[in-house]
Amino acid sequence: MATIFLNDGFVNREDARVSAFDAGFQHAVGLFETMTGVRDPQPRILHVFEHISRLAESARSLGLAESIRVNPLVEACERTLMKACEEHESSRFRIRLSITAGDLNLLDRGTNQRELTPTLLIVAQPATVYPDVMFEKGVAIGVADFKANPLDPTQGHKTVNYWARLRELQIAAGRGAAEALVLQVSNHLCGGCVSNVFVAKNGRVMTPIARGEESEVAGINPDSPSSGPTPIPSPVLPGVTRRWVLDRCHGFDIDTERRMLSIADVLDADEVFLTNSSWGVLPIIAIEQRSIGAGRPGPITGELVAAWRELFE
Repeated sequence: MATIFLNDGFVNREDARVSAFDAGFQHAVGLFETMTGVRDPQPRILHVFEHISRLAESARSLGLAESIRVNPLVEACERTLMKACEEHESSRFRIRLSITAGDLNLLDRGTNQRELTPTLLIVAQPATVYPDVMFEKGVAIGVADFKANPLDPTQGHKTVNYWARLRELQIAAGRGAAEALVLQVSNHLCGGCVSNVFVAKNGRVMTPIARGEESEVAGINPDSPSSGPTPIPSPVLPGVTRRWVLDRCHGFDIDTERRMLSIADVLDADEVFLTNSSWGVLPIIAIEQRSIGAGRPGPITGELVAAWRELFE
């Protein structure tokens, strides 16, 4: 059973309903975050402020809401986890926070200026238990047909319009693959269907430039027109676990670089791994029947897998 918080309080599963005219259902207008909660030594949600802050920034950027307050949302998520710990014996929980534009016809917003009342849904349930062998031996992945468009303003945000990526994930699973790499329309690397991607070569860890990092990586001051042309936007999600990996590599004195990467960079890598907030760091040993490196998880990936596990101790 899931523990459900809807709008302003807890509800039973059979009462967890929203309007047929909710913009999330009608138009896929909404955002979500998936987080991991742990019971011991006391209930806590990993990187909860980072997740909620990202959602709030996306809400402002995409015009969903101008003033989503981070602290109350964090508190609501923590309350949901606390209740889930009372109702379930699991040691680890999957927490999904969804916010839609609510019961609103977006086409009328130009003339109907009534205040937007978003729909808030938080669901906590026992997390998926991934087999240890996935992290000890690594997994194989495929390459998706879907390509991310950097000129689509919703790319690089966790919108509820996830059908294309989930369909590719379903196809990959049918072929015995654990995930699928998504390329951009330029054939540069984007990430996995539900993950960020890293490659390691000669001791350096590299990852695609994420949304919001374009000017920084290019060395351009976006507030100074004379500093250079505006770079093409990135469709890559600025993943929370991705950020943790970059910070952790810095702590390990491992060089990192954010740059445009090609499939050739992936196939020529010593190591490849994927990150998300559910599994943490997942070693990749083959892509479309092509072995990566030595065909087993490498030392950098191993360090990061171990460091992620320490977060739960």
